[in-house]
Order: sequence, then C-alpha cells, then structure tokens
Amino acid sequence: GFMEIFYAKSNSLNGPVTNREHLTRVAELAGTFGQEIGRELEASAAGQLHDFGKNSTRFAGVLNGTNHHVDHALPGAAFLYARFPPDQRSGPAFAPLIESIQGHHDGLVSLNSLSSSLRVTWNDPQADCCPSGKVPSLRGHDEFLTAWQAFRADFPSWKMPRLPKRCPQNNVEDMLDTRMLFSCLVDADYCVSALDNDPDYLKKSAGAPLDADAALYTLDAYCAGLRASSQADSALNRIRTEVYDACGKAGQQPCGLFTLTAPTGVGKTLAMLHFALHHCKENGLRRIIVVLPFLTLAEQSEKEYANILPDLLVDHSQKSLPDSARELAARWDAPMVLTTSVRFFESLFADQPTDCRKLHNIANSVVLFDEAQSLPADLAPATVQAVNTLCRKYHCSMVFSTATQPDFSALPGARWTPQEILPDNAVLYQTMRRVHVEWRLFKNTGRSQNPSLADIAAEMAGQASVCAIVNLRRHAQTLFAALRSLCPEGEVFLLTTDLCPAHRLAVVEEIKQRLKDKKPCRVVATQCIEAGVDLDFDRMYRALAPLEAVIQAAGRCNRNGRCPQGGQVVVFEPGESGRLYPGDSYERAAQIVKGLWAENPALDINSPALTQEYYRRFFRTAAGKSSLQKALESKNYHDTAKEYRLITTTGVQVIVPWQGAADLFRQVRGEAAATGLTSALLRKAAPITVSCFDRNWVEQHAEPLCFASSRHCTESGFYILNAGQEHCYDNATGLTLTSSLPEDFMV
Repeated sequence: GFMEIFYAKSNSLNGPVTNREHLTRVAELAGTFGQEIGRELEASAAGQLHDFGKNSTRFAGVLNGTNHHVDHALPGAAFLYARFPPDQRSGPAFAPLIESIQGHHDGLVSLNSLSSSLRVTWNDPQADCCPSGKVPSLRGHDEFLTAWQAFRADFPSWKMPRLPKRCPQNNVEDMLDTRMLFSCLVDADYCVSALDNDPDYLKKSAGAPLDADAALYTLDAYCAGLRASSQADSALNRIRTEVYDACGKAGQQPCGLFTLTAPTGVGKTLAMLHFALHHCKENGLRRIIVVLPFLTLAEQSEKEYANILPDLLVDHSQKSLPDSARELAARWDAPMVLTTSVRFFESLFADQPTDCRKLHNIANSVVLFDEAQSLPADLAPATVQAVNTLCRKYHCSMVFSTATQPDFSALPGARWTPQEILPDNAVLYQTMRRVHVEWRLFKNTGRSQNPSLADIAAEMAGQASVCAIVNLRRHAQTLFAALRSLCPEGEVFLLTTDLCPAHRLAVVEEIKQRLKDKKPCRVVATQCIEAGVDLDFDRMYRALAPLEAVIQAAGRCNRNGRCPQGGQVVVFEPGESGRLYPGDSYERAAQIVKGLWAENPALDINSPALTQEYYRRFFRTAAGKSSLQKALESKNYHDTAKEYRLITTTGVQVIVPWQGAADLFRQVRGEAAATGLTSALLRKAAPITVSCFDRNWVEQHAEPLCFASSRHCTESGFYILNAGQEHCYDNATGLTLTSSLPEDFMV
C-alpha cells in the first residue's frame, strides 16, 4: 500500500526534509551528546521520537501554510506514555524521556502535570488539551496508529531501549536528570536544523579540544613573567608561588567537590587555573568553566585568561534574548568558557530549550566558581544539591574559591563535604596579615554618635591613598560630593554601577596609574569594586557590611604589602537617616558582624575560624526561599526557573552617551534605529549600558528599543538616552537622575 511521506521541514538549502531524515540525524547527534552524560541510548531514543507527532496530516498542513497553532511535541510524549505505560518501577526511568519530548519547543512540564493531557490526547479524537494552548497534531487512536505505521515503515528495526532504574535522592537531582537529557535533545535538534542551512555549523559553533599540556606550558611562562615584573615584596611572591604549586599538585586528585580558601592577594585566579589544567589532564575532563559573580569586571579576567587559552568563549550577556538572537554562546562547546554565576546557576534550574541547551556540555568539566561567597543564601540549599549532583553523576569537579569560604554544612539538612585544596590555609591568613582594623562601632544603635559621611569625607581629604566603600549609591553620591568640595580637581573618583562598564574600567585604569605614580588618589565606591578589582590603597573605610564584604574591602588595602606599619581599615556605621542597607539579608548579615564584635571587640578578620562562626550564625537562620522550595516539591519546572533567580531586581537597561565612547554611542543609536535590537548590537552596547531602577524617570528621558524580529514593539527592557538629555550622564558620577528616588534599594 502507498505510504504517505511526512516532512519535518519544508525549507532548507536542499529543499524539504523528510521526517525520517530529520529523526535519523537528530537521534545520531543526540546519542553522541548523550555519551557525555552516560545516557547514549536514552538520548538517542529522545532524538528518534521527538518529532513523532510530525507524522500527521494536520502537521503537513502547517508546512504548506493551511494550518496554524498545531502542537507536534505533546503527541510524541503521549505515544511514548501509552505504548510503554510507566508502572511504579519504570515511572522514574521514563519521566525524563517523556518530559523532554513534550518540552522540546515550549519548555519542560513534569510528567505528573502532563499525564491527564497525554491520556486524553491518545484516546480522544476531539482532544484539545495541550499545555501550549495549540491543537495536538495527533489525537485519538486512529491518528496515532497511522503515525506509528509511518514510523515503523521509516524505522522497521526500531525497539524501545531498556532504561536503567533511577533513584534520584531529591527533586533537584530528579529535575536536573531531565534537563541533562533535554539538553542533548534540544541541542541536537537545533544543530541538525542549522546544518540544513549551513553545513559548517557544528565546526563554527565548537572550539578546538582542550590541549592541557600546551596551556600548562603557556601558563607557567606567563606566571614566570608576572613574577619577574612584580612590584610586590619577595615574601609575598614566595607565597604566591607556593599557592600556585600546591594547587597544581592538588589537581592530580580524582574528580569531586573542592574548596580553595585563601586570603586575597595570593594569586588564586591563576593558581585555580593551574589546578584545573592538571585536573583535566589527570581525569580526562573536556573543558574548564570559570564562573564569576555578576558584577565582577569580567573584562579583566577575560584579558588574563585569553593570554593562556586563546580559544576562550565568553558568555556573560546579562539578558535573556529572543530565540533568534541567542547564537553560539548558547552551546558552551569550547575548551574554556568564562561566564557569570547568573548564567551558570540559573541554567541548572531553567525550563526553556534555549537556556538548557548547553547543559550536557557542563558534564566532564571542571567548574571554577570564583568569589563563591556571592551566592544568595536563600538559594544555597537548592544550589548545593545541584552541585552535589553534577559532581556525583556527571563527572564534574567544582571548586568554590574565595577568601571567605561559606560553610554550607551549617545549612539545615545540607550535605556539604568538600575537600580543601590548601588545608593549612590558616598559616597563610596570618602571614598575609597586611592591615589593622579599627572598629568604629557602638554597642547601642543611636545613630547620633556614628560618624556622618561628611565626617568621613573630612578625614579622607587628609589622606593621599584612600578608598571608602559604602552600601548605597545614594551614600556614595553624598560622600563623593562632600569630598570633591574639599580636594583639588582630579584627585577624587567615584565607582558605582551608575557608571557604565566601559566608564568604570577607564576610571579603574586611571586610579591604578595614579596609585602607581604615587599621586593623591581618593576613591568612593559601592560594592561593585569588591570582587576582582585589583586596587591597592593605604587606608580603607568600609561602612558596616556582611563579613565577606568587610574582608573583601580589607583585601584592597596594602594589597602588595608596601606599608611598613600595615594598612589601616576603618569599619564604621554611617550616621545618616533613612535605610543604611540595600536589603534585609544584607542587613541581617551586617548585624551578625556587629554582634560578633560586641562579644569580642578585638575581632580578627584574618581568622578562618571567625568566618566559619559567622556563616554558622548566618545559615542557621537562613531558610531556603519558600516559593522555590514549593516549586521544587511539586516538580514545577516553570516556577522553579522563575523562582531561582540570583538577581531579582534588574531594573531597566539604559544605553548612555559616555564621552569616552561617543563614537560607539552614535553607532549603536544608528543601528538600533535602522534595524532594531539584535543580540550582536546588545553585546556591542554592553560597555555603555547602565541599570536604572526609576522606570518613570527613564521613560521621560530615554526611548524604548525594540527587538529586530518583532513587527510590533515588544518591550525589550532596553532604552537609549534621548538626544538633548546628554547632561543626564555625567563624566564623573555617571547616570544622574534629576529626581532622586527616596530609597535606592540596589547598589
């Protein structure tokens, strides 16, 4: 009898693509990706069945333009669910396969929530119950039978693989297992479709394999060069070399979970890379993923790492872009990836194909998480479970590196048993003691006795190399204005996120040069200076903050050990009215520090024991985010992705005319007007983009930008400052809102 031929796509370079051809290629590629996670057969089955629902006349109508709003993904899952009914034993084994097939366009939904739609679609010729709101491409037994016959004709020898039993230890692991399989499927599906139009797509979207020997050779040479030109004292250089060597040696251990706890200034960044390269060699790992906190000036690390691994892939776009705009950074198929904690950790809890696509490439990697203290406490319980799963099941090693190591074992019910790479680090902290801390705190809370920002400005004006870090942008503006009025032109600098990244980098370079030339230099900053900015002052003022922030600030004081008497750090509570902290968790942590000081005014910030006690108190009362726990308990992928957010308030993004990049601003404005927003344009504009929290002000002074792909303006959250409003971006203070908000809740 005549079998109708079903097509997967009507348009590609070589004309229409049959479903048989598409399924064959996706199954093969998904199987290859599945080898990475030890689930080749399952991934290949997902590829083979994912478009089962395209064996349908209703879907054929979509291809020739007569049908719309047809869902071909749910029927594939329904077929699998009905043909191989999951009993109590095999249910968990089949869930990832069914969930992945159903979700490969519209995102993951758990089998529990799907089962009734799957049953109805299989049984009812009138079924209309897709979660996507579209009509299923197959409904009722007869249509499924026709599709099955077509499938059997295409693949006469196909058999359902026997899937191994699964006993996930918790829902985080259970859902991550599905996302890993989902990742193999959707990446294969995207790649095969892209190959239809560009035969070189896979070559272009993958980096060369990691050559650990060559990279180690380059790294050693690079470090030798740094030592030769270093201005630090010889004792410090000796310590840096010891740390570097110890990390290299530790890299020879088997895969697992590691911490690297060492004071700032011992060269952890390159020492960690030394660990990672040896570790990849020893354990056959395929890539190194470096994860930096959101506000780190990733450009700095990028320059340093690119010297050693030129094939570095950088993925730190801060924005979810429309599908058409997320290109190759989506795959993470490179020997070394540099990304942000937002990108890395949120992907582990995501539900959309575009966000999950890279996950299978995290398997068999060593992940270096720098400044690990930046992880939000309310997400820590779920994050710890995800990290344990990556290490136990997906052949990953994770290194949590910081001067202030969070002790997650203090979290109620957490399993946290990492190996410390530098077990005798307490000695390092004592040797690296480079500052004296003066605690200007008072036991009671009366603000009248606390120094005002004007008092601090008066003190700073008498210093030649000094920095003050405060908790709020509003405080930074006040202190900067006061200091500016007391000092000669050009000796006072401001660093906050009101400055666009390119402007901040330029200011940091100017500050470095002045410090090097021993010219007077006074800096006012918010926390944006704390992570990874390599500055070195003789005196540091720090508004009372969480312990890790105080220690980070101290690390920017006498960093290179040049002050014979040691650097001076002053911790103070500002005697200002209104809120003093950017959020409740931040305030709670700061108050724990004050409590520890009240019990022992000679508090030693160089003691790892203090850090441990601080985290014990902080985590003891830190409940996991309840809305996230609820989403995890009910295995709700969509809500989990929505609730697992490292940064909850992103504000709107404003592209600004900083003088130092006037040409770039003109270029971006021209392109945005001509073509609308694209991901390439946003990447180009990132150096001159600022987050702003006063939407009303932004709407009055800037125009919204729209994505190129949409016919009518979909809100992108990006704005560009209007012509005639250039005065709103100041060359010293950045984006200056004429109407200041009563409370700036974000730094």
